[in-house]
Amino acid sequence: MKVEDYILEIPDYPKPGVLFRDVTGILDSSEGFRLTLSLMEASLEDLKVDLVAAPEARGFIFGSALADRLGTAFVPIRKPGKLPRETIKETYSLEYGETTIYMHSDAIKPGQRVVIVDDLLATGGTAAASARLVERLGGIVVKMVFPIELEGFGARGGLLENYSVASLVRYPGK
Repeated sequence: MKVEDYILEIPDYPKPGVLFRDVTGILDSSEGFRLTLSLMEASLEDLKVDLVAAPEARGFIFGSALADRLGTAFVPIRKPGKLPRETIKETYSLEYGETTIYMHSDAIKPGQRVVIVDDLLATGGTAAASARLVERLGGIVVKMVFPIELEGFGARGGLLENYSVASLVRYPGK
Protein backbone atom coordinates (compact mmCIF):
# COMPACT_ATOMS: atom_id res chain seq x y z
CA MET A 1 0.00 0.00 0.00
CA LYS A 2 0.93 3.67 -0.39
CA VAL A 3 0.69 6.48 2.16
CA GLU A 4 -2.28 7.99 0.33
CA ASP A 5 -4.18 4.73 0.87
CA TYR A 6 -4.22 5.53 4.59
CA ILE A 7 -5.37 9.14 4.27
CA LEU A 8 -9.11 9.39 4.76
CA GLU A 9 -11.20 11.84 2.75
CA ILE A 10 -14.03 13.41 4.71
CA PRO A 11 -16.45 15.41 2.51
CA ASP A 12 -18.02 18.61 3.81
CA TYR A 13 -15.78 18.88 6.87
CA PRO A 14 -15.39 21.30 8.61
CA LYS A 15 -17.87 23.04 6.32
CA PRO A 16 -19.82 22.26 3.14
CA GLY A 17 -17.69 22.06 0.00
CA VAL A 18 -14.45 21.14 1.80
CA LEU A 19 -12.85 17.74 1.23
CA PHE A 20 -10.88 17.19 4.43
CA ARG A 21 -7.72 15.04 4.19
CA ASP A 22 -7.56 13.19 7.52
CA VAL A 23 -4.03 12.24 8.54
CA THR A 24 -5.31 10.18 11.47
CA GLY A 25 -6.01 7.40 8.99
CA ILE A 26 -2.23 6.92 8.93
CA LEU A 27 -2.17 6.68 12.71
CA ASP A 28 -5.04 4.17 12.77
CA SER A 29 -2.76 1.62 11.12
CA SER A 30 0.58 0.42 12.43
CA GLU A 31 1.55 -0.42 8.84
CA GLY A 32 0.53 3.04 7.60
CA PHE A 33 2.42 4.78 10.39
CA ARG A 34 5.58 2.71 9.84
CA LEU A 35 5.41 3.30 6.08
CA THR A 36 4.99 7.04 6.57
CA LEU A 37 7.89 7.26 9.01
CA SER A 38 10.11 5.16 6.71
CA LEU A 39 9.41 7.49 3.79
CA MET A 40 9.95 10.58 5.92
CA GLU A 41 13.26 9.14 7.09
CA ALA A 42 14.25 8.29 3.50
CA SER A 43 13.65 11.92 2.47
CA LEU A 44 16.48 12.87 4.85
CA GLU A 45 18.98 10.12 4.03
CA ASP A 46 21.63 12.39 2.52
CA LEU A 47 21.40 15.02 5.26
CA LYS A 48 23.18 15.46 8.56
CA VAL A 49 20.45 16.10 11.12
CA ASP A 50 21.07 17.13 14.74
CA LEU A 51 17.49 17.76 15.88
CA VAL A 52 13.88 17.33 14.88
CA ALA A 53 11.51 20.17 15.80
CA ALA A 54 7.74 20.00 15.48
CA PRO A 55 4.69 22.05 16.46
CA GLU A 56 1.89 20.57 18.51
CA ALA A 57 -0.22 18.58 18.32
CA ARG A 58 0.03 16.12 15.41
CA GLY A 59 3.51 17.36 14.54
CA PHE A 60 4.59 15.88 17.88
CA ILE A 61 3.43 12.43 16.80
CA PHE A 62 5.38 12.35 13.55
CA GLY A 63 8.30 14.47 14.76
CA SER A 64 9.12 12.56 17.93
CA ALA A 65 8.86 9.19 16.17
CA LEU A 66 11.12 10.46 13.38
CA ALA A 67 13.64 11.82 15.92
CA ASP A 68 13.78 8.38 17.51
CA ARG A 69 14.47 6.76 14.13
CA LEU A 70 17.20 9.31 13.38
CA GLY A 71 18.76 9.02 16.85
CA THR A 72 18.31 12.74 17.53
CA ALA A 73 16.66 14.84 20.20
CA PHE A 74 13.17 16.26 19.72
CA VAL A 75 12.30 19.95 20.16
CA PRO A 76 8.65 20.71 20.93
CA ILE A 77 7.10 23.89 19.55
CA ARG A 78 4.13 24.79 21.72
CA LYS A 79 1.18 27.07 22.26
CA PRO A 80 1.32 29.76 24.99
CA GLY A 81 1.83 28.67 28.58
CA LYS A 82 2.91 25.09 27.86
CA LEU A 83 6.71 25.25 28.23
CA PRO A 84 8.18 25.52 31.75
CA ARG A 85 11.58 27.13 31.03
CA GLU A 86 12.55 30.42 29.42
CA THR A 87 11.10 30.65 25.90
CA ILE A 88 11.23 32.63 22.70
CA LYS A 89 8.08 33.24 20.70
CA GLU A 90 6.97 33.89 17.15
CA THR A 91 3.63 35.36 16.12
CA TYR A 92 2.22 34.68 12.68
CA SER A 93 -0.93 35.28 10.68
CA LEU A 94 -3.83 32.92 10.28
CA GLU A 95 -6.74 33.24 7.88
CA TYR A 96 -8.68 35.24 10.50
CA GLY A 97 -6.23 36.71 13.00
CA GLU A 98 -2.91 35.58 14.38
CA THR A 99 -1.40 33.10 16.80
CA THR A 100 1.87 32.64 18.67
CA ILE A 101 4.12 29.62 19.11
CA TYR A 102 6.94 29.10 21.60
CA MET A 103 10.19 27.18 21.93
CA HIS A 104 12.58 26.82 24.86
CA SER A 105 15.32 29.42 24.44
CA ASP A 106 18.01 26.78 25.05
CA ALA A 107 16.51 24.12 22.73
CA ILE A 108 18.88 24.73 19.84
CA LYS A 109 22.55 25.62 19.78
CA PRO A 110 24.09 27.73 17.00
CA GLY A 111 24.96 25.64 13.96
CA GLN A 112 22.71 22.70 14.79
CA ARG A 113 20.99 21.24 11.75
CA VAL A 114 17.24 20.98 12.26
CA VAL A 115 14.40 19.22 10.44
CA ILE A 116 10.93 20.68 10.95
CA VAL A 117 8.11 18.13 10.86
CA ASP A 118 4.35 18.62 10.87
CA ASP A 119 1.37 16.54 9.78
CA LEU A 120 0.08 18.82 7.02
CA LEU A 121 1.41 21.63 4.84
CA ALA A 122 -1.18 24.16 3.69
CA THR A 123 -0.30 27.88 3.83
CA GLY A 124 3.09 27.27 5.43
CA GLY A 125 2.42 29.72 8.25
CA THR A 126 3.21 27.36 11.11
CA ALA A 127 6.25 25.91 9.35
CA ALA A 128 7.65 29.36 8.51
CA ALA A 129 7.13 30.56 12.10
CA SER A 130 8.80 27.38 13.38
CA ALA A 131 11.76 28.02 11.05
CA ARG A 132 12.09 31.59 12.35
CA LEU A 133 12.29 30.25 15.92
CA VAL A 134 15.00 27.77 14.92
CA GLU A 135 16.96 30.43 13.06
CA ARG A 136 16.71 32.99 15.88
CA LEU A 137 18.53 30.48 18.09
CA GLY A 138 21.23 30.00 15.44
CA GLY A 139 19.94 26.69 14.07
CA ILE A 140 19.94 25.79 10.40
CA VAL A 141 16.72 24.42 8.91
CA VAL A 142 17.95 21.68 6.58
CA LYS A 143 14.51 20.41 5.55
CA MET A 144 10.81 20.47 6.30
CA VAL A 145 8.91 17.18 6.04
CA PHE A 146 5.14 16.59 5.90
CA PRO A 147 3.02 13.51 5.21
CA ILE A 148 0.41 15.65 3.39
CA GLU A 149 0.60 18.83 1.32
CA LEU A 150 -2.32 20.84 -0.05
CA GLU A 151 -0.68 22.50 -3.06
CA GLY A 152 -3.47 25.01 -3.69
CA PHE A 153 -2.31 27.15 -0.78
CA GLY A 154 1.03 27.83 -2.51
CA ALA A 155 3.33 27.40 0.50
CA ARG A 156 6.34 26.28 -1.57
CA GLY A 157 6.26 29.39 -3.74
CA GLY A 158 5.27 31.63 -0.86
CA LEU A 159 6.28 31.45 2.79
CA LEU A 160 8.54 28.41 2.31
CA GLU A 161 10.19 29.34 -0.99
CA ASN A 162 13.65 29.48 0.63
CA TYR A 163 13.41 26.08 2.32
CA SER A 164 13.80 22.49 1.18
CA VAL A 165 10.37 20.87 1.54
CA ALA A 166 9.41 17.20 1.24
CA SER A 167 5.82 15.99 1.25
CA LEU A 168 4.85 12.36 0.87
CA VAL A 169 1.44 13.00 -0.69
CA ARG A 170 0.63 16.20 -2.58
CA TYR A 171 -2.96 17.09 -3.36
CA PRO A 172 -3.83 19.79 -5.89
CA GLY A 173 -6.16 22.44 -4.61
CA LYS A 174 -7.07 23.30 -1.08
